[in-house]
Amino acid sequence: MDELVKMLDPNISYINSSSKGDTLIINVASNREWVYCPFCGIGSTKSHSRYIRSFQDLPIQDKKVIINLENRKMFCHNAECEHKTFSERFSFLKEKSKKTNRLIEVIIDVSLNGSTISASQTLKRNVVKISRTTVSNLLKKQ
Repeated sequence: MDELVKMLDPNISYINSSSKGDTLIINVASNREWVYCPFCGIGSTKSHSRYIRSFQDLPIQDKKVIINLENRKMFCHNAECEHKTFSERFSFLKEKSKKTNRLIEVIIDVSLNGSTISASQTLKRNVVKISRTTVSNLLKKQ
């Protein structure tokens, strides 16, 4: 499973997984030593706190996938930076997003060929738990 997680991002490590009904829950954590402030670019190794960030990814073996990422909040050591703390960020996930970038691409591809209602129903059966409103909002952002 660690190899599958590394395909998403080499900076995360597999902790464990469990299955509930048609959903696979995968727990991962960052393995970075240094995290760079997104505002000033200065690196930090000093952790402020940790929290769990949950998001959806593409299905595996016809099971919906929820990933729980143990994310860190870090201190910024740059005295000139306006932000004293910042959250660790990853390339596969937009800030505050509940879905991976590759899942959003699949949702948009399915949605372009029909109505948001039919896209939502198709996606619920095969890919991800999603409402027609979310499909519509993702299309508007594109």
